[in-house]
Amino acid sequence: MNTERMEGNWKIFSGRVRERWGKLTDDDMDVIQGKRDQLAGRVQKAYGITKEDAQKQIDEFEKKL
Repeated sequence: MNTERMEGNWKIFSGRVRERWGKLTDDDMDVIQGKRDQLAGRVQKAYGITKEDAQKQIDEFEKKL
């Protein structure tokens, strides 16, 4: 999935993102707005993982969509 598609369908994908990364807050979701780099940063911060691990989780998440 490309970034434009995620941004364009953010309302649909945001529910799935919240299911996958439940520690993300409503404020996090407002900041992310479908932007992959913002999602990676927020996942990294919320879960205390490396940027590479966050990117890997997002890649796996996108493949399942």
